[in-house]
Amino acid sequence: MWFSKAPEQALNEFTVNPATGLTTEEAKARLAKYGENKLKGKPKKGLIALFFTHLQDMLIYVLLGAAVITVFIGEYVDAVIILLVVVLNAVIGVVQEYKAEKAIEALQDMTTPRALVKRDGEVREINSEEIVPGDIIVLDAGRFVPADLRLIDSANLKIEESSLTGESVPSEKNANAIHENSKTPIGDQSNMAFMSTLATYGRGEGVVVATAMATEIGRIATILDEDIEEMTPLQKRLDELGKILGFLAIGICVLIFIIALFQQRDLFEMFITAISLAVAAIPEGLPAIVAIVLALGVTRMSKINAIVKKLPAVESLGSVNIICSDKTGTLTQNKMTVVKLYTFGNVKDIPAAGTGLEAGQDEQELIKSFVLCSDATYENGQSTGDPTEVALVVLGEKYDLARRTLHAEYKRVGEKPFDSERKLMSTLNKEENAYRVHTKGAIDNILELSTTALVNGRIVPLTAEMKATYLKVAEEMSDHALRVLGAAFKNTDRKLEQADMETDLTVIGLVGMIDPPRIEVRDSIHEAINAGITPIMITGDHKNTAVAIARELGIATSIEQSITGAELDQLSEEEFLSKINNYRVFARVSPEHKVKIVKAYQAHGNVVSMTGDGVNDAPSLKNADIGVAMGITGTDVAKGASDMILTDDNFTTIVHAIEEGRNIYNNIKKSVIFLLSCNLGEVVAIFVSVLCYWPLPLMATHLLWINLITDTLPAIALGIDPGNKDVMKKKPRDPKESFFANGDGFRAVMGGLLIGSLTLAAFYFGLREYGYSLGSRSIPDEVLTYARTMAFVVLAGSQLFYSLAMRDPDKSIFQIGLFSNKFLIGAILVGFILQFAVISVPFLAAAFKVQMLSAHDWGLVILFSLVPLVLKESSKLFTRTSGN
Repeated sequence: MWFSKAPEQALNEFTVNPATGLTTEEAKARLAKYGENKLKGKPKKGLIALFFTHLQDMLIYVLLGAAVITVFIGEYVDAVIILLVVVLNAVIGVVQEYKAEKAIEALQDMTTPRALVKRDGEVREINSEEIVPGDIIVLDAGRFVPADLRLIDSANLKIEESSLTGESVPSEKNANAIHENSKTPIGDQSNMAFMSTLATYGRGEGVVVATAMATEIGRIATILDEDIEEMTPLQKRLDELGKILGFLAIGICVLIFIIALFQQRDLFEMFITAISLAVAAIPEGLPAIVAIVLALGVTRMSKINAIVKKLPAVESLGSVNIICSDKTGTLTQNKMTVVKLYTFGNVKDIPAAGTGLEAGQDEQELIKSFVLCSDATYENGQSTGDPTEVALVVLGEKYDLARRTLHAEYKRVGEKPFDSERKLMSTLNKEENAYRVHTKGAIDNILELSTTALVNGRIVPLTAEMKATYLKVAEEMSDHALRVLGAAFKNTDRKLEQADMETDLTVIGLVGMIDPPRIEVRDSIHEAINAGITPIMITGDHKNTAVAIARELGIATSIEQSITGAELDQLSEEEFLSKINNYRVFARVSPEHKVKIVKAYQAHGNVVSMTGDGVNDAPSLKNADIGVAMGITGTDVAKGASDMILTDDNFTTIVHAIEEGRNIYNNIKKSVIFLLSCNLGEVVAIFVSVLCYWPLPLMATHLLWINLITDTLPAIALGIDPGNKDVMKKKPRDPKESFFANGDGFRAVMGGLLIGSLTLAAFYFGLREYGYSLGSRSIPDEVLTYARTMAFVVLAGSQLFYSLAMRDPDKSIFQIGLFSNKFLIGAILVGFILQFAVISVPFLAAAFKVQMLSAHDWGLVILFSLVPLVLKESSKLFTRTSGN
């Protein structure tokens, strides 16, 4: 019962020094002993289970029934072919689903929560899975607790434990508490922190006492395994489309069967053909193809530093037309550097490099307060923490006021953490015989709380004129795109409570720091604007600082395009809605304002992407159409609430992700239109033949073969087509836009009619070669075999060649590069090789009732097969010419 033991006991039992933590070697040994710190999920489906899952389809049942009937009447070859097609179709589905699952698992590994841990005397950020019993964990607001901890230090620490206790109000923690009652409920164990709970306020440290399944949450882990098999809106629409097409196909097949009855055809042959046509007409491969295209696309996006957590986000990315972005770290380099320092009457430029610099008494006091009132660390060129605080600690290093030395000499005994409303942070540090409060934050807020000022080593009353001077200097720094932070202190002879810290302060001065824009961001913003996307800057910085950066990047052109949080609060909801499109910069805003901004843009029908990194950003990330969390500076809460995580915190990555999202959607659309055209072609060829009382140009086995090979391989290859370079020159897609908008439905129908007509034409030429016509009766079997072979090869070949024309609705295959999609070329070659094998290998030819074609015949079928491609490319040329 760790909650009944003192912190020292827990540390002794795990043989760990709280100041230095475990050594790397000891951590490795314990990891080998205890295993990774992750919960066991429910078992995944095995390959065999997945295989049988893909057989659970009504049409597959019908097809299997047809196979049984063929066995009973002695048509063993047909039965074998039907069964082979069913098995191959299921195998392809299993392979696709397995690949998609592996891709998603890889992404989940990339989004594993991180934890701050002391190792070898240093604070490091590692994957939570690497944590072992005995590790010293550092907690701060916004981090998930990575394991069960016995707290050894706490400062105003509050942890939200609803996942364990059901209590939504955060629990206050006290490391010094000891609960002697062995039956103390989890919710009352104030000296413990539990895995998967969330630190919402303050900070603390704890020693890991349990990991993985040994934790409290591990005991209920069976209900925590999240189901990742989530259908996206696109997949749902396609699933509905498949059902509609299925009913239409079955209706057509029933009609075919009824007509065949009146025409007194071979009922068994027509029964098998009708069933095969139903299977061929329905693009049952669509959900699997869409799943693998999305999964591969998401994996590809992870390589450009954008981890998409939810597949529906890929679809939404293509429709984004507003990007609301943080300034610091996203639009800028996130390398804050203090370049100016001001104490009353004295402005000092700070060199970019160097140590051992000299500072006056007031300047030393200013730097000392900044360093002591910071949680960041900086040692040997490595840093942890907020970039602004890192810059302040680096400033201390330059003037030989190192963080480690100051924190050891002036031990922190209390603090009032930073709050986005106050825009201040305060610490209480022990002096020799007293205490001192150190406060840093917005200079205007500090001046409101200050009554005195430090001037030339003396504390003097703070006059209105002095306040105006401080504010004027701050404004001048802001005009030069510098971020301004002020510092103050208060001496006291007693240990103060939080409420008493930030009163009657003595202002020391302020610093100006800069975070220069990222070099590549300006080009990305220009690209976004050309793509019909409006970039919006949202920042907590001063308006002048924000607008200066926005102008440099091309986001805004004047100060009139900016508004502060205070000004926003003065507007009514109706006024803000009417003016929202006038603004490009939102400065000095709180996280609560972000939600208001998102909803205002959405009210105008925009699709909004919003970035965030803090605990309080979660609501705006949830409300946005695409919530984007920062991977480097973002808290676990922000990452949990987001749809996408930027591993490099870079605005350019958002633009690249939108481009990738547009291309993924377009690729899926290509695959769907292609499959529908192919399936419609098969339906047209069979239906017209039955309706006109012609001999059937294709047998059931032919349809099943083409449905499996000719359709599927090019459809998958189209789904992973390289991105269209011009996709960012077009406006965002309307999310309500029909899947068959912009003439795509018409193109699918025309493609299907063309492929079906050419199949019938090839069948006609085959019959005519022997002096027969489509209306002839008693056609010899060898003639039918020859004509059907011609139709069979033309149907397959026309679909394979037609896939080339489907790559772009406007550009020719030569403009986009004939070999730029090597997978498609490979799919076409494999398709023709397999088609050649079917008609040339004797036992396959006998099974499919086809024959070898002569060189003349091959020339003819290739000519027929090329017609859809040639006509499609000609229509593109005509459209481009007439457009010019």
